[in-house]
Amino acid sequence: SSSRNGRRDDRMSKSLARVEAALMSHGLAVTILACGADTRTAAQAAGVAGVEIDQIVKSIIFRGETSGRIALFLTAGGNRVDADLASALAREPLGRADADQVRAETGFAIGGVAPVGHLSPVPTWADPRLLDFPLVWAAAGTPQHIFAVAPETLVRITGATVAPFAV
Repeated sequence: SSSRNGRRDDRMSKSLARVEAALMSHGLAVTILACGADTRTAAQAAGVAGVEIDQIVKSIIFRGETSGRIALFLTAGGNRVDADLASALAREPLGRADADQVRAETGFAIGGVAPVGHLSPVPTWADPRLLDFPLVWAAAGTPQHIFAVAPETLVRITGATVAPFAV
């Protein structure tokens, strides 16, 4: 890492290491792909991975308007979270979490939020559309790293509840 942005590289490598450790703690031998390009959007990630957009797992973080707690919605790349459906699942109105809260609670920057390796447990829901594929691709803690995993395995290791919340 260059001295000009060494701190940013260190933080990103810590995020990546947390994701690798979380995957290994579940006994998964997952290869993390360093993309050499941003994969902040589902379209970018799908292009890099050579898969269709719905095989990309978007980690969408919301904030409970009542509790202030965050909730994670693992969403197929071509779908978007329906706020009313998501709020019903979370049992409180949800709003978007800001970048500072996302980083403070998950340890990840927006654009690189992984489904695993969070600083503390996060209630998680998964889009049923993800289960239509043998493999899905998710962020590995940075905007430049992704990994492939069977969607059933992803649901198991995140403790996600599969529920319809996307449109």
